Amino acid sequence: MSLNKRDFLKLSIAGSASLAFNGALKANEPDILESITGDITPISVAERKARIAKLQDNMQAAGIAALIIEPGSSMVYFSGVRWWRSERLTCLVIPAEGDIAVVTPYFEEPSVRESLTFGDDVRPWHEHESPSRLVANIIHDRGFGKGKIAFEGTVRFFVQNDIMHSLGSDYEMVSGRAVVNSCRMYKSKHEIALMRKASDVTLRAYAHTHSKLEVGMSKDDISAIMTAAQTALGGATEFAMALIGEASAYPHGSRKTKTLAEGDILLMDCGAEVHDYESDISRTFVIGEPNKKQRDVWNTVRKGQQIAFETAQIGAEAGTVDDAVRAYYESLGYGPGYKTPGLSHRTGHGIGMDGHELVNFVHGESTQLASGMCFSNEPGIYIYGEFGVRLEDCIYMTDSGPKWFTEPPASLEDPIGRMGGI
Repeated sequence: MSLNKRDFLKLSIAGSASLAFNGALKANEPDILESITGDITPISVAERKARIAKLQDNMQAAGIAALIIEPGSSMVYFSGVRWWRSERLTCLVIPAEGDIAVVTPYFEEPSVRESLTFGDDVRPWHEHESPSRLVANIIHDRGFGKGKIAFEGTVRFFVQNDIMHSLGSDYEMVSGRAVVNSCRMYKSKHEIALMRKASDVTLRAYAHTHSKLEVGMSKDDISAIMTAAQTALGGATEFAMALIGEASAYPHGSRKTKTLAEGDILLMDCGAEVHDYESDISRTFVIGEPNKKQRDVWNTVRKGQQIAFETAQIGAEAGTVDDAVRAYYESLGYGPGYKTPGLSHRTGHGIGMDGHELVNFVHGESTQLASGMCFSNEPGIYIYGEFGVRLEDCIYMTDSGPKWFTEPPASLEDPIGRMGGI
């Protein structure tokens, strides 16, 4: 059956007034999208200095002399320096006591200084020199003639090896993951506000994109609408995945090409960034009238989200959240475990400056939930060869339990959801 846009919207977007929520889209002006991020400020220098102080306290408690960080989110988190990785080493050195320092190639120094938000110890190296020797000099200059040298979890092996060789046998190499996570895992009120703003951008963009869906669109067409909407709303699009029909049965899609047709599942997984902090929201729509199986699976996933939310309480082990959802699904005949039809991946992951951070809602994870932790909640069900359903909303832990960044949608007829309460 051939559908024009008007007929399609009647079929697939029941209750279209619900799309105009929180002032995101005026009912009579669905194409007007304006930035909503002008009222939120980035992380300040004072906040970064407080992070360094907390980190140094934890390093001293762990007997660590210095922490080495390569470019990436942890470097931005602690120093504000935005750089990239190459064969030429740029790194941040954080001693257990004293000022931070940066090592970088001589010809990159002016550019690196532009993003250094505090501190003045930048040590450049020339092409024939050893940057690892400069790192060793910094550690010696801070008064640490021996001790444990920690490396942030993503530092490359050749960097670790070269630095330890330059330092010599009086130093011991250890993982810096625990001390870094002791800061990054627990979000401040400001960080949570930034993540709420990023979530608001993505949710409004979903409403806009949903209102534009038409039979015949490709996944690239849909992703382009979503990307443009998140940009117009003031966010930077991190990803905008659209999986049509059978591709939705595979959590990250398929190479097969398909355009939207009546009766199709459309699974979208999208995220935006606002001042370095990310959102991650998945929605599953049915084009036209859903059949019984599609509706039943969608409703089961929605209940799975609620079970995860109610299980995620202060002091609970993170793994029990996954266990609770999986037990419910198995009671309905899915699985067992990760087998399909069923939930083929973990129930959720940590989130913050990176889309995926520690810890995870996964079987066996014993870390206890605590205030400030943030997670995705995405217990999808996937039926290989047919379709999949994933609803994903992120939560943050408070002293009284979990709160939604975005509340999950109520039904297939009202499939967008809304912002969670503060």
